[in-house]
Amino acid sequence: MENDVHILEKARQEWQEGPLAKALAKTPERENLQDGRIYTPLDVDTSYEGYVKKIGFPGQYPMTRGGQATMYRGRFWTMRSYSGFATAKETNERFRYLLKQGVTGLSVAFDMPTQIGYDSDHPFSDGEVGKVGVAIDSLEDMEALFEGIPLDKVSTSMTINSPAAVMLAMYQAVGEKQGVAPDKLRGTTQNDVLKEYIARGTYIYPPRPSMRLTANIFEYCKNVIPNWNTISLGAYHIREAGATPTQEIAFAFANAIEYIQTAIDAGLDIDDFAGRISWIFTADIRLLEEVAKFRAARRLWAKILRERFGAKKPSSWMLRVHVHTSGSVLTAQQPLNNVIRVSLQALGAVMGGTNSMATCAFDEALSIPTEESATLAVRTQQIIAYESGAADVVDPLAGSYYIENMTDRFESDAESLIQKIIDMGGAVAAIERGWMQNEISKSAYVQQMAVEDGKKTVIGVNKFTGNDRADVDLTSVDPVVQEIQIEKKKALMNRRDNVECQAALEALSAACRDEKVNLMPFILRAVKSYATLGEICDSMRKIFGEYEAVKTI
Repeated sequence: MENDVHILEKARQEWQEGPLAKALAKTPERENLQDGRIYTPLDVDTSYEGYVKKIGFPGQYPMTRGGQATMYRGRFWTMRSYSGFATAKETNERFRYLLKQGVTGLSVAFDMPTQIGYDSDHPFSDGEVGKVGVAIDSLEDMEALFEGIPLDKVSTSMTINSPAAVMLAMYQAVGEKQGVAPDKLRGTTQNDVLKEYIARGTYIYPPRPSMRLTANIFEYCKNVIPNWNTISLGAYHIREAGATPTQEIAFAFANAIEYIQTAIDAGLDIDDFAGRISWIFTADIRLLEEVAKFRAARRLWAKILRERFGAKKPSSWMLRVHVHTSGSVLTAQQPLNNVIRVSLQALGAVMGGTNSMATCAFDEALSIPTEESATLAVRTQQIIAYESGAADVVDPLAGSYYIENMTDRFESDAESLIQKIIDMGGAVAAIERGWMQNEISKSAYVQQMAVEDGKKTVIGVNKFTGNDRADVDLTSVDPVVQEIQIEKKKALMNRRDNVECQAALEALSAACRDEKVNLMPFILRAVKSYATLGEICDSMRKIFGEYEAVKTI
């Protein structure tokens, strides 16, 4: 082996002094290139022992090559379309249309008031109702959202965090009205409130009662909704706020360690809930970097679960990844260019081994997707799946010196960053200090300055500009949506059993005072009494309080 290394080092030196030196003298390399010029066997562990230990086979520890043995040769990833706007009725019509176009799972976008636990008639909701997602004020809206869609036939992902317990209870209640038992429901609630404090901002309560709600959902689903993914940890939002790929992995995993420890401290067994933890990552346009990121994340997650928490089931070691293609790289200028950007992102996610994906529509930098642009986003996934051949081989870029070297670097760098957070006292302590928020802000600033200084090229924005706006149709939400929601709520409050509703809300508040009580049954009772989202969240607000952001600048 030593002799082989010597032969390769000698050959590399001859190349550096010969062809490379000649090429550089004639044409200097471009500036601001991020990675090395060339990667060889000298940059990776090429031993068989190293292969088995670090790369292995798909479906086996350390999961580098994928979570399933055959990956897409058996079944393609779940193809979703992130949708939600205006009223539940209008979003239901879009859901039904997308199902006819071949999506295999639904992904619900909620409007901003819903995400922070306010009804449509709250003063903070003015101008925001139905804008960035669907407005859900009560169980009545949730019933309309899934009317005609059998919940035992679809998998539903809900991008909801602070009010996740309320939305899950509403979904269960709708299922029961359809005659679907809770153990037949499949889907995911995002339920990752820690990343809201550091990257997104749709929080309600302080971190510690929020962690209690998360642990309550873990326990409740284990017993009542066993096929539900109880949490989808949001690496995506951390990255979209400006984090680097290493920070995306490390900060999200540090949050996960905190959730897991909270659940274990509450008496749960790691193998009873780890297999229902799922993830949402972004897929950026740097395709090769993304492939390495996903491989490194799978390997590091398996290591954390097996070595740190002692998980014994292979299903507990598996990183279940839903990818949403990056929205932050889409541009309002020359919007049709975004079709190519989304295609590259989706291809990287597939070659990186995602389990589920939602692709952005090209017009999302300008408005909510039209029916046509949403269809094109779905077709992008279908063409990659059925026509490109990229899904025919498991982990097709494995063995590339560049990919393997980059996978090793992402894993090592993320592991070091996680240890730094643990040394601070863990994710909650780091958030309370504002450390993670500050690190992301610094990274975002560096990236934005690179665009403004021209060190990073964005076609149509700082190079090859002009013809900024293509002639594309845009969707807009009618402001009358808020009036419709307010009238619906008034009618509901006159129609419901207000005695039972008030009793359910008071019982929920009382339960909040006892940390040993699981709140899910109390929330479900309030939902079934047609208490509104705002009323339920207020019942918890008055006990838990509200979070005030840490100033980091």
